[in-house]
Amino acid sequence: MSFSLNPVPKVISFDCYGTLVRWREVLHQAIGTVLRRHGSPLDPFVLLDTYNAEAKPLQNGPEHLGYKVILRRCYAAAFAKHGVPATAEDIESIVQSIKTMGPHAETVDVLRRLKTRYRLAIFTNSDDDLIVHNVRLLQVPIDHVITAEQAQAYKPSRRIFEHAHRVMGVTKDETVHVAMSLDLDMQACKQLGIRGIWINRLGIPANPDWKPYEELPDLRGLPALLGVA
Repeated sequence: MSFSLNPVPKVISFDCYGTLVRWREVLHQAIGTVLRRHGSPLDPFVLLDTYNAEAKPLQNGPEHLGYKVILRRCYAAAFAKHGVPATAEDIESIVQSIKTMGPHAETVDVLRRLKTRYRLAIFTNSDDDLIVHNVRLLQVPIDHVITAEQAQAYKPSRRIFEHAHRVMGVTKDETVHVAMSLDLDMQACKQLGIRGIWINRLGIPANPDWKPYEELPDLRGLPALLGVA
């Protein structure tokens, strides 16, 4: 794919967790602490995968549940599936660790450079009172922060994107969306016809089902791709 800046975007939107901030790294540490406390040799990423499998149907269900509700319910289920007797306090320590997730090494510089030309937005499957802490740690003013709580929908639902575009006063053609998740964000970009840039931090195989999108290994190539010197 040859990425095009025509039509010229007004807003560059980002997923936050994993894309801008150290999602996997912080969760690995927080989950690992709980596992060690209970003498479990389980890899924290295995537990995280189990959590994700538990959370997906709740996020896609007919009733909107708050993100913290899903976190607590699905981490409890994930630990139970692996026979780890995690307490409510254990699970709450993982939930609260989300607030501490700071930016990847290149994030702040990239956002500062993009801010000279574009409005910046975050579209996140989170609650307002969680994401505010991560936005503060980014050190760069974000023009629009759109949450699942506000839209009453989780990505990849088109509702969160359409809600965001209404709030920001732009059309989908006036945006570019940047994210680490293929199945959430790039899927939505494909279905809605939004220009997407996939940040493949894990070096995993591409999914042709959600193309076209541009692919970068991290955020460092983003300013050049978006025409910012």
